[in-house]
Amino acid sequence: MTSKASTPAQYLEEIPSERKEAFETLRNTILKNLPNGFQECMSYGMIGYVVPHSLYPAGYHCDPKLPLPFMALASQKNSINLHHMGLYANPELLQWFQQQYPLHCKTKLDMGKGCMRFKKMSDIPYQLLGELVKKMSVKDWINLYESLYK
Repeated sequence: MTSKASTPAQYLEEIPSERKEAFETLRNTILKNLPNGFQECMSYGMIGYVVPHSLYPAGYHCDPKLPLPFMALASQKNSINLHHMGLYANPELLQWFQQQYPLHCKTKLDMGKGCMRFKKMSDIPYQLLGELVKKMSVKDWINLYESLYK
């Protein structure tokens, strides 16, 4: 369910009412904990958190015209999804997250390589996700990205 919204504010207007509060709470958790330098924008039809070209002129290796992606937040058909490239790229960070998740949430973690899916809004572990967002600075992400993809 890719959105045609051109701004995060427009994207928020499209969120179904039954998940709007949870989505906005998760977005606010991200913004509150996001390290300096990352920028919120629309990316691939989702709300994205990227390293802007002003900090990383090379951009994304798949399309250098795009800023370097880091995270994305989406309202999909059956869930709210949080994509975190750091979890995909850093096995230690992924292990930390998987160990911490059961301490914050009673349900099983529904996760792909770097995408967490939350089908029940009451099961979103906001505190843990806030901690996750803080764990990687722009410099950390650029260094990891370059070591793996360049």
